Amino acid sequence: MPVRKIAISVPEDVLAQVDEAAAERGENRSRFITQMLKLLAQARTDREISRRVDAVFADLEVAREQVKTARAGAKVLAKVVKKDPW
Repeated sequence: MPVRKIAISVPEDVLAQVDEAAAERGENRSRFITQMLKLLAQARTDREISRRVDAVFADLEVAREQVKTARAGAKVLAKVVKKDPW
C-alpha cells in the first residue's frame, strides 16, 4: 500500500499519550496513529450506514412490513420446534 508522509502539529501532552499507547501495543508512533485514523474513518462510515438504516426503518410502512415478517417467521419457527423439540 502506498504511503504518504504528512506533517501535523500536536500538543506535547497528546503526543506523550500517543507514544505511551503505541508503546503499550508494541507499535511505533506512525503505525499507531495510522491504525487510530483507520478506526475513526470506519466509525464515521458505520455512523452513516446506521443513519441510513434508521431512516429506512423510520418509515411506518417498512416498520409494519417488518413486524408482519417477524410474526410469520415466529409462527414457522414455532411449528418447527413443536415437531422437533431439539
